Amino acid sequence: MARSDARSPYHGIDFRQRPEAYRVGRGEAGVLSAEPYKSELLPLWRFRTPEIALRSSIRLWNAFVRYRRTRDFIGMDMARKFLQMGFTRSRRYANHASGRKYGPNGEPLSRSPDDEKARCAAPFFERWKRAERDPTYVRWRAEMRARAHASSPR
Repeated sequence: MARSDARSPYHGIDFRQRPEAYRVGRGEAGVLSAEPYKSELLPLWRFRTPEIALRSSIRLWNAFVRYRRTRDFIGMDMARKFLQMGFTRSRRYANHASGRKYGPNGEPLSRSPDDEKARCAAPFFERWKRAERDPTYVRWRAEMRARAHASSPR
């Protein structure tokens, strides 16, 4: 069963109003609950065909750049997460037509390779890695983590 937004530590927080509440995590954590970014980026995220995936990855990259231009690190991090999620979900559907890796009893399902879905992953991967290496993103991520570490109770 999927986790609901109500159980997310980000539920009900507007991160433009309360950026100090955001925590830089690993992977895709919070991508579907951190507002207002989820509402801005989710409509851009598509991967049904390689052409759609390419357009989607470009739109998400452009959002990353816009957030950088406006000095919005949280937006940059969320755009990076959507790029990462485009890659991981495309790869999942490339390996499992249903998108499910496990059956109802937790048993691993056999793979059913789909070359078209595998091609959907490439543009997301390229832009995700580009975002992770972006010098401004790297610097701001380190600063955000340092501030969070300094403010956490010891």
